[in-house]
Amino acid sequence: MTNSLNIPFVQRFDEGLDPVLEVLGGKGASLVSMTDAGMPVPPGFVVTTASFDEFIREAGVAEHIEKFLTDLDAEDIKEVDRVSAIIRDELCSLEVPENARRAVHQAYRELMERCGGDVPVAVRSSATAEDLPDASFAGQQDTYLWQVGLNAVTEHIRKCWASLFTSRAIIYRLKNNIPNEGLSMAVVVQKMVNSRVAGVAITMNPSNGDRSKITIDSSWGVGEMVVSGEVTPDNILLDKITLQVVSEHIGSKHAELIPDATSGSLVEKPVEQERADRRSLTDEEMLAVAQMAKRAEKHYKCPQDIEWALDADLPDGENLLLLQSRPETIHSNGVKKETPTPQAANTTGSFDFSSITAAMTGTK
Repeated sequence: MTNSLNIPFVQRFDEGLDPVLEVLGGKGASLVSMTDAGMPVPPGFVVTTASFDEFIREAGVAEHIEKFLTDLDAEDIKEVDRVSAIIRDELCSLEVPENARRAVHQAYRELMERCGGDVPVAVRSSATAEDLPDASFAGQQDTYLWQVGLNAVTEHIRKCWASLFTSRAIIYRLKNNIPNEGLSMAVVVQKMVNSRVAGVAITMNPSNGDRSKITIDSSWGVGEMVVSGEVTPDNILLDKITLQVVSEHIGSKHAELIPDATSGSLVEKPVEQERADRRSLTDEEMLAVAQMAKRAEKHYKCPQDIEWALDADLPDGENLLLLQSRPETIHSNGVKKETPTPQAANTTGSFDFSSITAAMTGTK
């Protein structure tokens, strides 16, 4: 199902179509590209920018939005908040065009059939201005986790569209001279992972930009507690060629977030001391993460930050999933970064870690 420009309203990860940034946004294009390359990406689909554009066109609100944003001062936080609330409330109240709505319904039903039932999904914003080589736009729009059922998914797709105009996104664009004209939003709908261990990896040493190394951060459960600073993950530095461990720091990992099928949410549980004191990755798992990171770097032909998780529902050897890969931006752009302590030397800073927050699916 396509619009007048022959752009589909929905594109499945494994559909074999080109990963066009202007159609899929940064996250969506990356996930489609990685799937095409045979990488182990959880299944899903992208609600393309054609759906958003049709939504805005039929509603006739483009000029109205532009009027609000014109001459807005990034330093006037109160006014930015006021304008943001008006635009988002309006977008969340508008009707979605029937043709775009039907395409989403069909894709969602097909994904649920593939997963064997109504499994939880993540609904993730994927803006056309994010993850560009010269700008780290991650986290400027919203991600909604543990969404079950068509009504919840379609509601949160519209919330993702509206999040293109959150205060933080508006301010980011103003400060980075990113124009609103031509800006669009895709939305990723992806099966969530029942994460036993999760983390990030970067195909260099983030403390000094050494591209002969790979750095891995990992912790029990899902990664949200890492980015919030509530736990310190394991930090491992490997030689990129030999994959030998150069150094490692075992983090405290005193707690973990795990899926609770009864409540349909994530719950925080303490990690017993024996497990907290040992590395969260086995040698084999550590090597698999490093090899996956190298594959991503080879595929994209530049240093990568990747997000990964080990799915508790899948057997060993099949349970490592690649959730996101984006260009490393700090050292690649020549920006010097303060050398962190071992406890702070986590590669999580540029990540939207909510994307690896897991949900119990019961499927393999």
